Formats: sequence, C-alpha cells, structure tokens
Amino acid sequence: MGLLREHDFRGLFLADSASQVGTQLLFLALPLVAVTALHASPFELGLLTACETLAFVVIGLPAGAIVDRRRKRSVMVVSDWARALALASVPLAWWAGVLTIYQLYAVALVLGVFTVFFDAAYQSYLPHLVGRERLVEGNSTLEVVRTVAQLGGPSVGGYLIQFLTAPFALVVTVFGYAWSALCLGTIRKRETRQERPRTHLGKEIAEGVRFVFGHRLLRRIAGCTGTANLFGAIVHPMILLLLARELAVSAGTIGLLMSAAGLGGFAGALLNARVARWLGQGPTMWLAIVVPAPLTFLLPWVAADWRLGLVVVYEFCNGAGVVIYNVTQLSFRQAATPEALLGRMNATMRFLVWGTMPLGGLLGGVLGEMIGVRATLVVGAVGACVAFLWVFTSPMRTMRELPLVEERQ
Repeated sequence: MGLLREHDFRGLFLADSASQVGTQLLFLALPLVAVTALHASPFELGLLTACETLAFVVIGLPAGAIVDRRRKRSVMVVSDWARALALASVPLAWWAGVLTIYQLYAVALVLGVFTVFFDAAYQSYLPHLVGRERLVEGNSTLEVVRTVAQLGGPSVGGYLIQFLTAPFALVVTVFGYAWSALCLGTIRKRETRQERPRTHLGKEIAEGVRFVFGHRLLRRIAGCTGTANLFGAIVHPMILLLLARELAVSAGTIGLLMSAAGLGGFAGALLNARVARWLGQGPTMWLAIVVPAPLTFLLPWVAADWRLGLVVVYEFCNGAGVVIYNVTQLSFRQAATPEALLGRMNATMRFLVWGTMPLGGLLGGVLGEMIGVRATLVVGAVGACVAFLWVFTSPMRTMRELPLVEERQ
C-alpha cells in the first residue's frame, strides 16, 4: 500500500483517479464531437487542439507566480469546479440543438486556463504532502493512476460515445472533475503560506524563468519535452481523423485501440524504478524517448484490417516510454527546486513544454489540409525521432544520479 496508507495522500490519489478517468474520456470525446457531430475539417480539428493548450502560452508564467502566493489545494479545488461547469455546457448545448465549433473552441480555452492553474498547483503540492524523500514513490503511484485511466478510459469512453453520442458522454468527465474537488476537500494537512516579501508579479515570474533557464539540466529537459509535445500535437489529432473519417472505424473500436497506451503506461510504471536503477536516471530519460519514436512511422500504413494493430503497437510502446520519462524527469524537477519556487518552476516548464502544442495543433491542421493526413503523420514521425537529442547531448546522457537542490545550493 505504501503511501496509500496515509489519509491525505489517499485523498489526493482518489481525486487524481477521478480526474484522470474524466480527462482520458475528454481526450477522446472532445475531438470526436468535432469530427462526428460537427463534421470538422482537419484545420478545424487542429485549431481545437491548439485551443486546448493555448492557455499554457498565454497565462502559463503568471499562473505559477499566483500559485506560489496561494494555498495550492484551494487552487486545485476551484480549478476542478470551473472545468466541470465549462464542460457541462457542451451536452446542454447539443441537447438544445445550438452546439457549434466555436463553442467547442471557447470550452477548450476555458478548460486550458484552469488546467494551467491545476497542474501548477498539483505538481507543487506533492512535495508538501509526502516530503521530498518520497517523491519518486508518490509520482510513481499517481502515474499508475494515469496509466490505468489510459487503459480503461478510452475503451469505456469509446463505447459510451458510441451509445450515448460524444456530447452526452462528456457528462462522465463533468462528474469526474466534481468528484476530484470533493476528494481534495477531505485532505487534513494544511499548508503554511511562504513567509517572503511580496514583490511585483512580473519580478516573481522573472525569478522562476531565470531559475529554469539558469539550470543547465532543467532547460535541456524543457527542450526535449517541448519538442516531443510539438510533434505529438501534430500526430494525435491526425490519428483520430484517419481512424474516424478515412477508415470509418467506430468510436468503441477507436477507444479500444487508444487504451493500448494505458497498458504500455502501466508496464512502464511497474518497470520505471528497476530501469532507473539499472541504467541510471539520465540514460533512462533519453532512452525512454528514443526507443518508441521510430514506431510513429507505422501510423501512415494503418488500414481497416489487421493493420489496425499497428496503432496498438505504437500506443503501447509510446505509453510505456512517456510514463518512464515523465516519472524520472518530474521527480528530478521537484527535488531540484527550492520549495518557494516550485509553483513558478512548474509553470515555467509547462509554458515551455506545453506551449509548443498549440503550434503543433495548428501546424498539423494546415499540413493535413495541404498534404493529407498520412503525409502529416510522416512529418510527425520525423520530428519525434529527434526530440531525445536535447538530453543526449547534455551531461545527463551518462548521469546515474541527477543532482538535488541541496547540491545545487
């Protein structure tokens, strides 16, 4: 049971479980609302992907400074309720017959704004709850939640979409966010405000940016993750468009195919600690990126026969690599950052690594219109194969142990 024996961590665990299941359904349902209910074009689908992550560019940096000024649990609770209310408008508008692609853009923007605040608070809250010495255990446990949600969420969600239609299936996500807020409210341990002089917001933002860019390893991790996310944002909507429109695959089958990422992620979560001990933390990071990347070249060959299995191979291996990479780099980031800077460090990193996703979504949409879906997948595959170079050409290439905040100070 480990950390799950502790009441407060269990509250965070249950909140994360509900939120992750809802998010996995949202990950599949919102694009399918656009494709199947509103007959969106490749460009409109790419623009929707951009709207989902645009907030990380626009407010990502201020959000970190604001989170560092406030109690992080309260920020997460408010963000959960706001996302639930925004998302509830989609099935209501569909039921009333007034849903448009522009409303989906607006909802995606609102979801993105409060996800920025939630993520900055969430990643900064864990060290307070479990202590720095148990970060790897805490992150690994929560990563198992995400991967199990990936395993069951898309397949269950696909059939919910198939039988309820995509707009009404989003109600499950609404309840997931609401349940997450209620579980967070059960946590007993209260945060103490950081006793530091209140300065201008711009100065606090600049302090977080300087810390990340001044850290020789954090800026390399940001480059690696940002590059991978850029090309991932090109690939993902094109996979859905290829399956749902060109190959006419049912929503239930699409969900089943996508759930392979959860199975791979679950395997990655179980193997992560052993792999890191065997290879070292630095080599684990770049190998987790470089090994599954070439499998992206399988996607342009997918067809409505046995070659649907190529999607399963890609999703499984990519899911495993993402989990191993994320647990390793996130645990290092949290351990390498002073507590007073955690919110701003996480927000700056999110700004850098998620800020590439709106560009990727737009670029994928434009390329999909110009050269076609399959050719766009080839472009995404080429980019995925170079992301690891940021870490590979740094000192982390051979580091068995990454330095902690005490060593940096």
